Amino acid sequence: MAEIKGLNPHDYPPEVIRQLFKRYQKYEISAIESDPGIVDLQKLDLGDLPDSITLAGTMLGSDLRAAFEHFTMMERPEQPDSNIKDVPVFTLPSVSGLHVIPSLFPPFVQLHLLSRLFHRDLSNPNHRTNIHLHYDVTYPSETNNIRHSSACGSHDDTMASFFRDDPARKLSPKEPGVHKSISIRSFLDQRLRWLTLGGQYNWTAKEYPATQSPSFPEDIGRLLRAIFPETEGQAAVVNLYSAGDTMGVHRDVSEECDAGLISVSLGCEGLFLIGHDREDGCEIIRLRSGDTLYMTGKSRFAWHAVPKVLPSTCPSWLRDWPVAFAGLPEGHLADPVSRDWQGWISRKRINLNVRQMTSRER
Repeated sequence: MAEIKGLNPHDYPPEVIRQLFKRYQKYEISAIESDPGIVDLQKLDLGDLPDSITLAGTMLGSDLRAAFEHFTMMERPEQPDSNIKDVPVFTLPSVSGLHVIPSLFPPFVQLHLLSRLFHRDLSNPNHRTNIHLHYDVTYPSETNNIRHSSACGSHDDTMASFFRDDPARKLSPKEPGVHKSISIRSFLDQRLRWLTLGGQYNWTAKEYPATQSPSFPEDIGRLLRAIFPETEGQAAVVNLYSAGDTMGVHRDVSEECDAGLISVSLGCEGLFLIGHDREDGCEIIRLRSGDTLYMTGKSRFAWHAVPKVLPSTCPSWLRDWPVAFAGLPEGHLADPVSRDWQGWISRKRINLNVRQMTSRER
């Protein structure tokens, strides 16, 4: 079995996988709907699965409910999906170790997760973004704050949110002769492509800095550890996609241990490409909001990519975020923000990609 220490993050992917990426990048929506080779989790019939997919097990709703309630701090969430159902776990024989889990996170958990990531964690100066590479990022006034439940659940605290900031406020470039200033509106709507949590991955050098990492968000780490106990969340990349955006073929091999990688999809749908064990082809999976991948074994080192984001596919109950939170108890999510931001998430696909950098023994 391959080990992560023997793999180079700077290697180029196999040509066959690069060509498949280009093919699906050009796909129209109609072609996606009619292509039987795309794994569409919503169309799977547990009683008649294709040979390329296996039902590996089930996550019990009773276990998931306990983790979700701890994360949201809601004893009895008043939601249509408050009766958490068992969730199937699928595997693909062609990609060893890949666990595909449809609709793992119900709506009320997704809303809380978005609130923590974009009202709290984005506003933490220790968490770097792609914007920090070329701009002096200044943060909104603490008077423009968002209330959220604290990680430990003992009290509410506040964090200045960019969604309560002045949309016209400018961020200045580090090199004015090279880059122009950008507004907060442009920052959130167009320019923000990634946010790092915990270990601050250097995308240019493809490595983690030797310095002490900021703490990984405790509540998010606890939630994921309850579901995926073999992985300790130490670092994450939050990718933001708009229509037309892609993520090129790559593999995540900069970490020092082989613990499984957790990938959570939020917002609009996307196509996920992952290479076969033999690197002679790939699988294409249609991922929707709440779907989750757990990459272990050979799949942990597999070439993968996002060749396509499907516009206008955000679930209806999520489309107004961060403005509307219908049906959720007051105080458990962000207070409503300006309606200028209504529908922000409806134009985005968010991917939370969580890794363990080092072994637990260190």
